Amino acid sequence: MADVVQYRLERMVNELDDLERRGLFSRREIAEIVKQRRKFEYRLKRPSPLKQDYLAYIDYETQLDSLRRLRKKSVARELKKQGVDDKNKTKRKKSVSDYAGLVRIVEIYRLAVMRYKGDIDLWFRYLEFCKQRRNGRMKKVLAQAIRFHPKVPGLWIYAAAWEFDHNLNVAAARALMQSGLRVCPTSEDLWIEYLRMELTYLNKLKARKVALGEDEGTLIRDQKVTEEKQWREENEDLFMSLNDQKENKEPNPESKETTEKVDLFREQGFNILRTIYAGAIEALPSSLDLRRRIFEILEAVDLAHSEEMREQILSEMKRDFSTEPEYWDWLARLEFDPESAEEMSEELVLSRTQKAVQVFEEALKVVPSVRVVNFYTKFLMGVIVSSKGEKEISGLSGPFTTFIPNLFEVFEKAETMGCITEDLACQHISFYLQLGRLDEARKLAEKLCHEIFSYSIRLWLLKASLEIRQITRGSVSPSKADLQSIYGLIKDVLTKAHVSKAESLWLMAFKLFSNQKEYFDKLVEIAIVSLAKDGGSDDGFSLSAAIVNFVFQEDGIRKARDMYKRFLALPRPGLAIYRNCIELETNLASVGGKDGLANARKLYESALTTYSQNVSLWQNYYGLETKMGTSETASAVYWRARKILKDAAALITPDM
Repeated sequence: MADVVQYRLERMVNELDDLERRGLFSRREIAEIVKQRRKFEYRLKRPSPLKQDYLAYIDYETQLDSLRRLRKKSVARELKKQGVDDKNKTKRKKSVSDYAGLVRIVEIYRLAVMRYKGDIDLWFRYLEFCKQRRNGRMKKVLAQAIRFHPKVPGLWIYAAAWEFDHNLNVAAARALMQSGLRVCPTSEDLWIEYLRMELTYLNKLKARKVALGEDEGTLIRDQKVTEEKQWREENEDLFMSLNDQKENKEPNPESKETTEKVDLFREQGFNILRTIYAGAIEALPSSLDLRRRIFEILEAVDLAHSEEMREQILSEMKRDFSTEPEYWDWLARLEFDPESAEEMSEELVLSRTQKAVQVFEEALKVVPSVRVVNFYTKFLMGVIVSSKGEKEISGLSGPFTTFIPNLFEVFEKAETMGCITEDLACQHISFYLQLGRLDEARKLAEKLCHEIFSYSIRLWLLKASLEIRQITRGSVSPSKADLQSIYGLIKDVLTKAHVSKAESLWLMAFKLFSNQKEYFDKLVEIAIVSLAKDGGSDDGFSLSAAIVNFVFQEDGIRKARDMYKRFLALPRPGLAIYRNCIELETNLASVGGKDGLANARKLYESALTTYSQNVSLWQNYYGLETKMGTSETASAVYWRARKILKDAAALITPDM
């Protein structure tokens, strides 16, 4: 191994001498370069070198070569300032050091990909390097990559794109794409990129004709103009011509000839799209996404017989995918996508939204399923919210309010068809709240909780929060009857729900009953029972810590200590309650509170009996003793931690 490494280093002598002779690196810097290269070479000669070893070597050489180029430019500027003669300009010509770095990086890449032939990311990194540095090895590397990974569509696409864009070799790019399709006939990306490439080439030919003055226009369709024109044609009766009689103009022979030339390109593009579409559908008959992408390409280009092709694709998609909810969602958004509403007039948005609604209504008849309802409600919410431009829709006015009843009808249809889910039910209630109709939201929650979703903790939590909101909505304090009613509901829900799932309801309840000692104490008892049932652990949401904080704010530290002692008496209390109580006692000790430090130490000792392997707990304990204790108590904690944690002792360092 050492002989091989030494041999490779000796081959670098000419390069290093050249760097020193040209004044790019000092002798000391060159010695450091040799040291680093020797380290990397030994790593690569190990029995099992890691991929990271190759990448680290490549990164080092890349940075070194960048530094060399920068210094070469600096030296050239200095020579220019000094006004060197033609004889001295030979120092600025390229020499061995200008090529050696690039050759070495290529060699390291070659070794890496031969060692890790199956690493696609490494191959692409190699290809990108060759593409950027233009070292003349691109074709060879592409051939090697494809030979090792013929089933990777991305490599065929990359190779074809390089031939098409860099070499301007359309024939080679087409051959690569066709070879890739023979090897990977089920690749959607290959079919789509092949179609894009052929249409792009055709558009370039047309653009050249336009530049020569032999043609006009392009194959790229202006989507905005097309939509406006389509809407005007569909609503022709809304417009009145200023002239009562239509002018009859004689056809211009020159314009007819130009149209024929335009049609020639449009016909060729249509033939290309139709041929590739037929092959793609034969290879992937069950791919909805493939047909959707081809349709989007058709919509973006201006080809002959576009409408016929459009109708053909849509009819075939309906025939093959009418039972899939995704098809109907795509078809509806083809009519109107709420995200593009800003670029349309209000009349056009209303017209196209109505068409999309009709598509969804047909979908509910053909495929009455939860997914269709979800797509439908999401679409209508998008229309309503985008029309307002905000997330709050309570003040919505104007023509878009006509779609609010549509959304309620969808929720009702879902319930009638048996497609209602917890998510849809919550959306229905939330939509009432967004409209500011709290009473109707409460009635709906009452109905759903008692009829359809009596088992749903999520809806019961929502119902309880609505009742609390109703009681606290006015400025008048709630009556005893209201408090009794809401407490009964909260009790029923909290005894059923897991502590971690009812965080918001617990906090709302404590806030509501913070001044009602009778109900507050009852909630504490419910919390203790719930935590005992869950094993006392509440690390996700620290219910016990929240209660202690409420008590501390209302009744002071003594009551808070009594409260947290009750929680710490539970079997295996959560680490969160320990941390909260320790923080409480530490804060009191820092401001001179009596017994604060002693209580914090007791809490740490109690926590460590259960969580003795928790490194952060030991670190915090040691930090407390360092700040507030003595050197003896801090050292005692440190050595105990080292003894118990063993390997984790390195995480704790004494402050000496």
